[in-house]
Amino acid sequence: MRGYQDERIGRMPRIATMTSLNRPQAEAHEELYNAGMVFRRKVMGDEYVDNQLAKGASEFMKPMQEVGWGTIWTRPGLELKQRSLINIALLASQGKEAEVTFGAWTMAMDRCHSLMHSFSGAVNNGASVIEIRETLLQTAVYCGIPTGMASFRVAEAALAKLDKEGKI
Repeated sequence: MRGYQDERIGRMPRIATMTSLNRPQAEAHEELYNAGMVFRRKVMGDEYVDNQLAKGASEFMKPMQEVGWGTIWTRPGLELKQRSLINIALLASQGKEAEVTFGAWTMAMDRCHSLMHSFSGAVNNGASVIEIRETLLQTAVYCGIPTGMASFRVAEAALAKLDKEGKI
């Protein structure tokens, strides 16, 4: 099977080169993508989303937008604030901030960066500093105090930045 070369991520299989218009139910995929973009911008803010898209939005990655933002975030059953607090718990539970401190730069940095921006998203969705703290405490009990402490350090920096910007 022939593919194509993308210098950012290496050789891609042929299936990844399909445009969304060639996909079955293309209109449904496009609707999910667009709905997801509305929610992503609402939660994370235009500046953050524009910056992420400028880093490279490929056709290969487009289904992640559809699934995460277009399918999950648009579902009824949980408020956006609750979804944001769940994200904080999940990212905090991975305990990757310590790896960043010791120089492991790859996915660890991405998770730390994602955790930092999840605090902003949670505040945008109406979460209070107390709710964020309680989410982190609950996470720390089940994931370990060192992991919890690392997450609190990230939260403290993110919340201080939000406070300085007048957002909390």
